[in-house]
Formats: sequence, structure tokens, C-alpha cells
Amino acid sequence: MSRTVYVNGEFLPEEDAKISIFDRGFLFADGVYEVSTILDGKLVDNAAHLARLQRSLGELAIPLPCTMEELEAIQHELIKRNNIDAGSVYIQVTRGAEDRNFLWSEGLKPSLVLFTQTRGAKMDSVAEVGLNVVSQPDIRWQRRDIKTVALLPASMAKKKAIADGANDAWLVEDGFITEGTSNNAHIITRDGKLITRALSNKILHGITRKAVLALADEAGLTVEERSFTPDEVKAAAEAFVTSATMFVAPVVSFDGTAIGDGKPGPFTKRLRELYIDFAKKSLS
Repeated sequence: MSRTVYVNGEFLPEEDAKISIFDRGFLFADGVYEVSTILDGKLVDNAAHLARLQRSLGELAIPLPCTMEELEAIQHELIKRNNIDAGSVYIQVTRGAEDRNFLWSEGLKPSLVLFTQTRGAKMDSVAEVGLNVVSQPDIRWQRRDIKTVALLPASMAKKKAIADGANDAWLVEDGFITEGTSNNAHIITRDGKLITRALSNKILHGITRKAVLALADEAGLTVEERSFTPDEVKAAAEAFVTSATMFVAPVVSFDGTAIGDGKPGPFTKRLRELYIDFAKKSLS
């Protein structure tokens, strides 16, 4: 049975879903997106995701296609229609459609697309085994705080990492780690400090990142928000990534060097436990 998706006011079978070839999201990557995780048929920390969506739209001067209450109702209706217990809801908003022109017209009607995806057991196995990560140059644009659909550089970096025998890449700019291809990057030093890059236009303002940093003290960690180098990653006791889909996932090697003992560390495991507990309490 095919999924039910949502396109510009209609719930449709996925095979019947269509978007204009003149949509600026297709022609110019002129749009933003969000992904909210589903647990037990409900949404994790969804208010924070919708707030970030609103911020991204504001940064690009794309109007909201509907109210946030209406958007959340669409999310829940898709979960219900597709009978999703664990997975995610993807939201994409583009500036709208008109004949191709770098200078868009004012007053375009934004396009709104939502669909669900089912989550398997892969993320749980990643938490048990850990990720092997390699470094790659960060060639993305300078407004990474806006969650745009222009994901080709990140997609290429992830593809190359897989081809090189790793699971993902951490991106490097001016000698410092920015973030992963689709996640925020963190290390834990041998003296119990959680180091993560400070918020700026250089990285996405991760929703899971924010929640995990708030839980760090409970895990016995001191948070230090600053840039860190590839050499610091190799010397770290532990490393991990945060994202809506992976929650907290350990990184066990970087550029071929084992991090700590090359296995998921105790602080990372504890942070994952704390975050999952938080996620369950945030369901809506």
C-alpha cells in the first residue's frame, strides 16, 4: 500500500502527488525543510522544529503557507493515515512556482509538501556499534543556520565518505570542524568536557543538539561551546553526533584513528539514554 502524502492542500496517494516544474524549490533550491521524529505514533519536540521552520522561512522572506496549528494538524493526520509508530514527518516549503527567473515576483503562493517515512532498526544498531567518520572540506554556502533544501554538497560528502569506507563525514573549514553532513558534531575530552561548536551562521542550530546540551550536566559533563580541530577529535575520549533521526550516535573513529578505545563511550551512552527519556516526555 502506498503512502498518503500532502501537497498544497490535498492528501494524496504518493503516486498521484505532483509539483510544478516551475517550482522555485526545483529550479533554484529556493525552499526550506524540517524533519520531526515520530515515536509511539507521536511527534518528538515538535514545537522546536516548527519554530526553526518559521525562523528559516523568515530568513528567506518566504511567507508561511498556513498557520502552525494547521501544519501540526497535517502532520498528525499523515501519521494517522499512514499508521506510523516510529519514523519521521518531512516538511518542505518553497517560495512557489512561476516561469524561471532569478528575480522572483512578490506575492507568490508558497508550495507545501509533507510526507512520512518509517524508521527501522538501523539507528539502534548505529548506537551499539558507532560511526566511522572521515574529514572533508566544507564547501557549503555561508548560511548553514537556514535549513534549506540545497543539500547537494552534503549529499556528495556523505557519498564520498561511504565510498572511502566510512559512515559519514565531518566537514572542515579554516582548520576547524563545522558539523557532519546531516548532524551536529561533538567531542568529549579526557577531563570530562563536552566540546561543541558555538551557534552561528556556520552550523545548523540543531534541535537535538539544544536538548542534549541541556542534559549534559545530568550526565556529569561540563559544556564548552567553541570550535575544535581534527587533532582534538583524534585525541578525544569520546565523540558523537546529534540529529533528529539518530538522536545521539557515537563516533568511534576519525580519519582512521580510533577515538578512545574505539567503542561507544559511557558518556555518549548516558546522553543517549537521557535524550530518549526527554524525547518521550516531549511527545505531542
